[in-house]
Amino acid sequence: MAIVTRGLLGLLCGILGPIKAYASEVCRKEHQALGISLVTSSRAIALVIGPAIGGFLAQPAKKYPNLFSEESIFGRFPYFLPCFVISVLAAGACLACIWLPETLHMYHDDKVEAIEEMEAQVADSTSEDRKAKQSGSCRMASTKNLLKNWQLMSAITLYCVFSLHDTAYLEIFSLWAVSSRKYRGLSFTSQEVGTVLAISGFGVLVYQLLIYPFLAKYAGLVKPFRSAAVLSILLLATYPFMANLYGVELKVLINIASLLKNMFAATITIACNILQNTAVAQEQRGVANGISVTLMSIFKAVAPAAAGIMFSWAQKNITGLFIPGKHIAHITHANCTCPDSFAFDLNGNKYS
Repeated sequence: MAIVTRGLLGLLCGILGPIKAYASEVCRKEHQALGISLVTSSRAIALVIGPAIGGFLAQPAKKYPNLFSEESIFGRFPYFLPCFVISVLAAGACLACIWLPETLHMYHDDKVEAIEEMEAQVADSTSEDRKAKQSGSCRMASTKNLLKNWQLMSAITLYCVFSLHDTAYLEIFSLWAVSSRKYRGLSFTSQEVGTVLAISGFGVLVYQLLIYPFLAKYAGLVKPFRSAAVLSILLLATYPFMANLYGVELKVLINIASLLKNMFAATITIACNILQNTAVAQEQRGVANGISVTLMSIFKAVAPAAAGIMFSWAQKNITGLFIPGKHIAHITHANCTCPDSFAFDLNGNKYS
């Protein structure tokens, strides 16, 4: 029942694709990094508030007997209250969509840029016009068929790979942290793991809202993207050695490592989302984001099971001579973060 319900939640929630397209259209080019950051930041906030709603409001008759009696609907159905609250929030969001303005518009400065581009095209030589016509037909055919849009599909591929990696990391991190020392874990309590995740979540929220927009403005998308991917490999390779630490030293280092890992993941995710939206025309952004979210969801569905199987195997082969289990899980995730050799700037130009 839980699996079916979770599956229905995913099938009936189509907001992520349109909201990414919407965020890219209501923001000018120089503010797109901030717009996409707000989308991912809102999800990060929800991941903090959502579990809090479930944790504090579940079984209210037992937790708050002065407010809710055992004979009431909240006593007979102990999980009715959190479900009701999140349903009200969803209904409120649905009503708020009525007042959202349509994004099929054009800024004044975009019109000026369009006029300047037309004048520049008129000034081009005849030979360049012929080349433009020949290549333009190919580009139009490629743009009309999204599956043949190389810029879009390459960005979606990277997005799916990193989504699988990030979901698998989140799956393994908590299991590894609460595992016993004899399994090369950290022997953390659930409260200690929650504290680490809360600190990382708050830090990433600040990073996405205040730091990354300036980083993208002055360094672009590609350089931070590549740097985050490479640094993730090096960072994850250090995780197995943290099992040798204890006390304050361990808690400080694991918080720093978790924060950095989530910052790198945010950098990669935001860059992939911007590249996807800039690789297609405005009228195709909704479909492009729908394809992206669908494929990403498939990869995320595979990640927890694959990560759990790999982690279970690793704990059974802690002292193996060939690829010891204490390293295999983190090393495999590190290799998953290695990006392909292609990336694109905001204008869709390919880098080697």
